[in-house]
This record gives sequence, structure tokens and C-alpha cells, in this order.
Amino acid sequence: MHTAEPVSSSPRTTESHPAPDAPPGRALAWRGSLRRAAPALVLFAVTRLAGAVLVTAWAVHAGLHPRSLFGQSWDARWYERIAEWGYGTFFPSATTQGMSFSDLAFFPLYPALIRAGSAVLPIGPVNTALLIAWGAAALAAWGIYAIGERLYGRRAGIALVLLWGLLPHSVVLTMAYTEPLLTACAAWALYALLTRRWLAAGVLALLAGLARPNGVAVVAAVGATVAADAWRRRREGLPQERAAWAAVLIAPLGWCGYVGWVGRQTGRPLGYFDVQRRWGSEFDFGRNSVEYVRHLILDRDQLMSYMVVAIAAAALVLLALALLERIPLPLAVYAGVLVLIALGGSHYFGSKPRFLLPAFPLLVPAALALAKARPRTAAVAVAALAGLSFFYGTYLLTVVSAPV
Repeated sequence: MHTAEPVSSSPRTTESHPAPDAPPGRALAWRGSLRRAAPALVLFAVTRLAGAVLVTAWAVHAGLHPRSLFGQSWDARWYERIAEWGYGTFFPSATTQGMSFSDLAFFPLYPALIRAGSAVLPIGPVNTALLIAWGAAALAAWGIYAIGERLYGRRAGIALVLLWGLLPHSVVLTMAYTEPLLTACAAWALYALLTRRWLAAGVLALLAGLARPNGVAVVAAVGATVAADAWRRRREGLPQERAAWAAVLIAPLGWCGYVGWVGRQTGRPLGYFDVQRRWGSEFDFGRNSVEYVRHLILDRDQLMSYMVVAIAAAALVLLALALLERIPLPLAVYAGVLVLIALGGSHYFGSKPRFLLPAFPLLVPAALALAKARPRTAAVAVAALAGLSFFYGTYLLTVVSAPV
């Protein structure tokens, strides 16, 4: 029988000869992860900065205020108002009878962070909102890289982050919107599931559920992964992990908690869905999407509408390719639920690509292809994607008058 040798009390000995199989400290592990992700984060920052510079230049040319475009467009104004004054704003629609807009449709995590940040930072709520969004986008890029590196290697991780930062709607990642925050929570929750950190996954899913309505996709990923692991353990005669089932209980608390709170505020248990319906948003299994595509075939519309159809079709193709690539279960469930919510809902058609922005697992097949491509081929592909992303993002913020 092997007996453990006594550990030397000499600091020099323990520092000079660390146990080869001993796991590194948690802080050291995170620093190593950040160091490996640095090239991907630099590329991501460069791409988004280039896009922001182009938007700024064209905004100045058109007589628009760049900070207002990034920090006070559409939904950003609702989040900042909630942060300053709390919930309670209500506007009847000026264009559509029967529609009305209540700020209860907006989930509370981002406004709460803006409010907390504004109390500490003397830069105002708009700048605070932008700072939080940019920081969340960087955390999301780091988490996406960590997933790509763990599953497919360093080159694939870098390619995955680069493709995510060059999506046509990636300009949203530099706006005061909640997609960066949701993606950050989701990416690290999925990484926690892949590394079997159950409680971390549950807490991050809870935060994702407080960030956006489609944060429920992270909750679904946690539930499906734990159920699959439990089934495998039962089949192999292994004991169940209590932490995994605790994660299942924790994960939905954020989403369910806010929906329940809105129900209490409105006096109806499912009042949140009434609020969404008055915004013109409900799940109709894609009927509204099909009708809109039919409208585009029979009539003319603006460029953005045709681009939305192309992105929606690409999402379906990429989902099929990702499933054929046999991406891990948590990634597949998360991406599948996001696609289902985005394409199956009757919300504003032009926002569907934004709702798909957090679905980065869809990019895995493209990232693997880019990682394996010859340098010249990869450079041409990245340049083409960058041109599309930068100019389309500028078009969305400075030309289109409809919500992003």
C-alpha cells in the first residue's frame, strides 16, 4: 500500500518542487485562461472598435450624436429610465390600436447594474450603461473563447470569437443593450456545464434569466445537461450529484422570479405575458414570420427586412450544421431554444437577428472551417465579413429609422 510522504515545511522546497499533479490555484487558473484568450480578445476589441469608429464617423457626417446612437437608441432609453426612476412607465402606441408599451417588459439585471454603477462612477447613467455593456461583451468573448478552446482547440476558439464579433448585427455589442450581458452569463454558464461546475452554472443561469426573456435558454441548457448526466449515472450505477440537482433548482429562479413579480404588479399570475402581448410580442410558432416573408415576396420593403430573412435562414442552416457536428448537449439546447424563440415569436421582425446574437454555438461549424482554412483564404473571408459587419452596422444605426 502506497503511503503519502510528509510535506516539507520548507517554503523553498514547496515553491521549487510543486507536486506535478496538484491542480493550480483558482486565481492562477483564471489568469492562465485570460492569457490564452488574449489574442481572441484583442481581435474582438479591434473589430468592435473599428465598427464603432465607422458608425461615429458617419454619424458626425449625418449630423447625429454618436453617444446618443450607442447609448440612447430604442431599448437603451427604457433601461436607463428604469435605472433612474424604477418601473412604472407606460405609453400607448401612437400607430397601432390596442398596443401599449410598459417598462415591465424589460428584465431587471441590466438596469440594476446601471443604477449601482451610477452610484459609484461619476460619469452619468448613459456612460455607465455603455461601460457595463462593453465590459459584458468582453466577458462574453472570453467565455466564448474558453468554450471553443476546450472543445476544439485554440485556433477554433479564436475563430469563434472573431466570427461572433463580425456578425451583421454585432454593432449591438457596442450599444447599451442587454445582449452582451446575456451572452456573458450564457457563455460562462455553458462553460461551467462543460466542466461540471454545477452550482456555478445554476447561478449564472439565474442571472441570465434576470437579464433577458430569452435567458430561459440557459435555464433549459442546465436542465437538459443535468437530466442527461443523471440518466447516464443511473445507467452506469453511479451515485447522483446533489450539486447538479441544486443547479436545476437554482437556474430558473431569476426568470421565474421576475415573471412572478410582474404577475403580482399586474394582479394576474401570467401578467408578464399580457405585457408582452401589448407590445405585439407573443409566441405564434412562426406564423408571423412566414406572413412577413410572404409580404417581402409580394411587395417591396427596405433592405433591412431582406437582410433579416437572410440571417434567419442562415441561423436555421447553421443550427442543422451544428447538430450534425454533434456539438455538446448544453450548447445544442441553448442555441436551439434561442432559435425557436427568435423565429417562433411574433415580435418586431427587424429585431430577430438581435435576438439570435447570443446564439454563438451556431457559429461552431464556421469557426472550425475558418480554423482549418489556409491563411489567405481565412484572411479573405474575415475581410469580407468585416466589411459586411461594419457597413451594415453603420446602416442600422444611422440610416434605418426602425428599432434595431
